Amino acid sequence: MQAKTTMDHADLIPDLPLEVRVHGRGGQGGVTCAKLIAGLFSQLGLHVQTFGDYGSERAGAPVQAYARIDRAPIRNANKVYRPGHLLVLDEALLGPHILEGVEPGALLLLNTPQPLAHFAGRFDRYRFAVLDATAIAREHGIGSASVVIINTTILGAYARILGLPLKVLDEAYAHLGLASDLPAAEAAFATVEIAEPRETAPAAPTPHAAPPPVMPILQHRADTPASLKTGNWSSQIPAYVESPAPCNHACPAGNDVVGFVQALAKGDSAKAAALLFETQPLPSVCGRVCPAPCMNACNRAAFDGAVNIRSLERLVGDSATATPTREDVLHPQHIAVVGGGPAGLSAAYQLARAGHLATIYEAGPQLGGVLATGIPAFRLPPEMLQRDLERILALGIKARLSTPIRKADLATLTKDHDGVVVAVGFGASKSLGIAGENLGNVEQGLAFLARVKEMPEILSGTVIVVGGGNTAIDCARTALRCGADKVKLVYRRAKKDMPAIAEEIAEAEREGVMVMAHRQPIAIHERGALADVVLAEMEAGPADASGRRRPVVTARTATLTASKILLALGQGNEHDLLPAGWSLRGARAYHGEQALPVYFAGDCAEGEGTVTHAIGSGRKAAAAILTRTHAVVLAKDVALPVAPGQIRFDAFPVAAPHADRLIHPAAFAGDFSETNLGLADAAEASRCFSCGHCTLCDTCLISCPEGVIAQRGGHYRVDPEYCKGCGMCVAECPRAGIEMQEKRV
Repeated sequence: MQAKTTMDHADLIPDLPLEVRVHGRGGQGGVTCAKLIAGLFSQLGLHVQTFGDYGSERAGAPVQAYARIDRAPIRNANKVYRPGHLLVLDEALLGPHILEGVEPGALLLLNTPQPLAHFAGRFDRYRFAVLDATAIAREHGIGSASVVIINTTILGAYARILGLPLKVLDEAYAHLGLASDLPAAEAAFATVEIAEPRETAPAAPTPHAAPPPVMPILQHRADTPASLKTGNWSSQIPAYVESPAPCNHACPAGNDVVGFVQALAKGDSAKAAALLFETQPLPSVCGRVCPAPCMNACNRAAFDGAVNIRSLERLVGDSATATPTREDVLHPQHIAVVGGGPAGLSAAYQLARAGHLATIYEAGPQLGGVLATGIPAFRLPPEMLQRDLERILALGIKARLSTPIRKADLATLTKDHDGVVVAVGFGASKSLGIAGENLGNVEQGLAFLARVKEMPEILSGTVIVVGGGNTAIDCARTALRCGADKVKLVYRRAKKDMPAIAEEIAEAEREGVMVMAHRQPIAIHERGALADVVLAEMEAGPADASGRRRPVVTARTATLTASKILLALGQGNEHDLLPAGWSLRGARAYHGEQALPVYFAGDCAEGEGTVTHAIGSGRKAAAAILTRTHAVVLAKDVALPVAPGQIRFDAFPVAAPHADRLIHPAAFAGDFSETNLGLADAAEASRCFSCGHCTLCDTCLISCPEGVIAQRGGHYRVDPEYCKGCGMCVAECPRAGIEMQEKRV
């Protein structure tokens, strides 16, 4: 056909007759793109021809379209085999077969988010141009959110390459009824990158192999392989990935929770122990006293109950026969660790495992810090703590007990060692700041727990415990075992806001502790051997810095009489060890502007107040001191964890968690034996979803409609030549272990 009106720019198109080939996918508008190219040239008064080459393939399958342009009528009805201009609308299609028949010097226009530099040296023989037509079309709202139509956009870039002015494009779009798409075309016109062809040696001709002889039909014994490589249809391909599981992501110690639980599920307890020992020096301890943020984050909690990870860790710690290994280094560093609590133990442990020399300076007569003095035996038997300590010390760590470090000592340690980790824990216990709290029957909870652990005492009457954390719960349960008739726990917020481990709160109530929420002492009055505690009712006020609503004291009060009052209000975070002129920036010490090889870890640095946070902090301090970095970011903190919505719950049978075995003392008085015996075996591990981590369950293999997934050598392989990119394997994966990724050439 020939245009009815002739414009003045046909002379800008030399090299006629011209053949154009467009490669795209069904739904992208590739055939229409060829028609638009023909329409553009028609507006210039030239003869054009256009048609598409596609069958019944679904949207996304490769399609080709053609256009011919000439000053004379066009009689050729063949497909275009040697295009002068080649437009590729999808980068994933760009392979050797696309370039068949394209001679050196031809125009190659590619839709890609990559810049020209990305393709350096690959298409030097062509006049090569790139632009991100998809992003431009999406920005201008052409097509839908799922299917972006780019034909009118890429035509703007094509006009720029031809040397046509914007005026021609404006008139052509107005004539074609595409005025609303003109802004996208103009953006493409302005942003397309063009590289002129470079002189290159001609490629040697490829010899054609002789065709195989034709056998008689009765001699055929094997199927002929499929010749249609349907992998060309796809712009994406499935890839097996390892995404952070929520339990791993939530563990402050950095444990590979999925790894050790899955090892237990497969019956490999030795591997489970080895994985835990990478990050966890105190598995028997943490398996008993950790608040288990991993369990709070567990995706199975939204299905039929979180996996009992804490007790599985305890099971590994209590039964492991293997010991952590130590590396050999040519020039080991000598690091001083001040404080033998969980943070200091963790730092020394990681330093020793890395092959370095660590000496712990502990002010008390034993290692463990609050683990040894502040946690009752019915929660943490001393022999279990000792078991973990022996594993740590077996790495060659030296411990100097009853050796307090003061300011002058810290400066000396810095000179005598390659580095120092300070992990002295919290400071002094907090007080109420009310009248009467210095009476003889008022005592700090940690002092009470430490004294009773050394020599149990006898209590009677009513004991009041003030606080809502684990120390408060330990004090309440210990008071019962010391003979108290009644124990009342007073907390200023709601019971649901108590920071203590939920299971420990439930155990305390089961044993008879009464929780009095929304109460706070405002005065204590002496009454002979007893004391009257005035309690004010509390109301929730405005949110404080932590985001929680701050309790407000009301005028409503009540008085309780008690034989003993125990305060468990937490501890201060002090830095009394810092010598004059020293300061902290983050967790690192500075002398003026000079960074020192001194790092603070645990509660004295972060103040989180849990054993598992202290372990993670000590681990990061050890890594920082060896690399002399300011701070260390664990790998688990980088990416977002797998969410419940990414798990196929219907792929898993409903199975309630295996509960810990609990015993109830016949008589509390004097009985400090362990009340939670943990799990009987590792069967609970089989409930783990293994979020984001492939378990070779074969769901992807079975669900693939094309049969292009195979399991080989302990992993899956997707055949890229035949995978159509349907995404069925991704949709069916129970645990988000696969994702669709864009193909790149």
